[in-house]
Formats: sequence, structure tokens, C-alpha cells
Amino acid sequence: MVAQKAPALVRRSSAARALNLIGDRWTLLVLYAAFMGVKRFDGFVEMTGVARSLLTDRLKRLEAGGILERRPYQDRPPRFEYRLTAMGRDLYDSALMLLGWEMRWRFDPDCPSHQIVHEPCGRPLKPILACKACGEAVKVRDITLSPGPGAGLEPAPPARHSRRASSDDVGGAPLHPMLERGIEVLGDRWTAHLIAAAFYGLRRFKDFQAELKVASNILTDRLERLVARGMLERVRYQERPERWEYRLTTEGRDLFPLIAALMAWGDRWLAGNEGSPEILTHSCGARLEPVVRCDVCSGAVDTSNTKIAASA
Repeated sequence: MVAQKAPALVRRSSAARALNLIGDRWTLLVLYAAFMGVKRFDGFVEMTGVARSLLTDRLKRLEAGGILERRPYQDRPPRFEYRLTAMGRDLYDSALMLLGWEMRWRFDPDCPSHQIVHEPCGRPLKPILACKACGEAVKVRDITLSPGPGAGLEPAPPARHSRRASSDDVGGAPLHPMLERGIEVLGDRWTAHLIAAAFYGLRRFKDFQAELKVASNILTDRLERLVARGMLERVRYQERPERWEYRLTTEGRDLFPLIAALMAWGDRWLAGNEGSPEILTHSCGARLEPVVRCDVCSGAVDTSNTKIAASA
């Protein structure tokens, strides 16, 4: 009898758990449409262009994960709507952090999601992640990471058998290039995990591999992608033989509020009885409790007080 190989162990991380659940191109497309008000199957197809078979699969995954719930709206024949649950709506902070990053680096007034209005002040929304205790914007340089009560190791998630996107999966041109860029960065499991690992201070190939338990060819490919996209820069630290480090660029570091928001969401919904695996402490001395604020009026931002600006 052949002994089964023990599963690889990875560091417990609420951000990693969140990415394992939603860090997939088509899942992100569905969530984007849901936050834009889409509820019915054909509406998801129309907005995202995702193939119907893939859409069915991702809707089932999000329902099983507790992010969407299916509600009947017609009996004969049976028809269903897919609505965000409280868990799903709570991802709004993370969605806004991805949006804010897009807007700071690749703003385009023609992109619908770049035309969100903060209703209390009536101004175009420029979302920022702030420390609830002191109100200051969250920057990676102001954060200290320490183990939480749920720290430790857990089995690495099983490999996904989903194939990559092709022209048959996403049809037409319903998505704006800005949205495409955000999904390219976050919508691949290993790309997203590499960025998160870089925020832990990892820089070298062997350290990324030890942390993520990723195959060498996949790690090489994703590092090259992130360098090409301007998220990482390659810096030589040894000449003979040549050795390289991969460091976050300014644009890469600016994605930290998204990681912090995902970590907070994962703590609330995925940490279980063991508690938070990691604790973030802000430079003000308080444990970081991130909240989204409007950069114009500093007011709170949530799904109830934002809307898409009307077209001219």
C-alpha cells in the first residue's frame, strides 16, 4: 500500500484565505457585476461576457462560500436571482480599495466604476482606507505585523483545475481596460498571493517558494508578470552567480490597503474560533481596524451612501 504524501503546510493568513475564495478572474467578474446591481443570470452574462458554463460554476462557488444567496423570482419555469449576502456585501471595502488603486494609477473618466458618487458630500468618490482609531490613511510603512491568537500553519489549498481565460470565456468588450487591469493583478491565485507575500517582506525566489509552496515554473512566470506590470522590480543582490531580489514598486506598495481590507474581511468571516492569525498595529499604537472614508469629506463610505453617477 502506497503511503499518501502529507499536504504542504502554509502560514495561516486571513488575506490568503480570502484570496483563495475570491482570487479568481471569473469570480471577481461576478462580484463586480453583483456590486453594480446585477442579480439575474442573463444580466451577469451581459455585463461580464463570461461563458454561461463558467458563470454557472462561479455562481455555485460563491453560493457555497456564503457570499451569494439564490432566491426564486419565478415558479414556472423556475428562475432565480443571486443576491449578495451580508458576507458578500462586507467585501465592499475590498472592492473600493481595488477601485481606489485603479483610479490613482490609471484613472479614466469613461470607466463607469470610476464615476461613483459619495452621496453625503455629492462629490466623486476617492476612497481611502483609514485607521478607525486615529483617522489617518493606512500606509504599509505605518503598519507592524505580529502573530495573532490563530497563528500557525494549515494545509495549503488544493490546486485548482480551472483553465486560464481565453477569448471564448470572455466575449466582446463589456469590460473597461481599467477593470481588466485590476482583475489581472488580483484574479490569478499565485499573482495575488505573491503580492501579499511581498508585504510580509519576502524578496527572494527561494523565500517566496518556501512561503507559498508553489512550483518553480509557476513562480518564475508570475514574478515575470508582476515585473512587467510594474508591481515588482528586479534588483540584483549578487553578481557571481547572479542572484536577484523582487521588491515592491511604489505602485505595488500602494496596493497594501486592499490587502489590509481583505485581511480584515477574512478575520471577520473566515478566522473561526481560533481568532485572527495576524494582528496589524498602526503607528498610532492602536490595533488596526480599517474603515473606508471619502477623501473629500472624510465621511464613512458604504453600499448605502454611494451610487454610480448619471451619464451626461
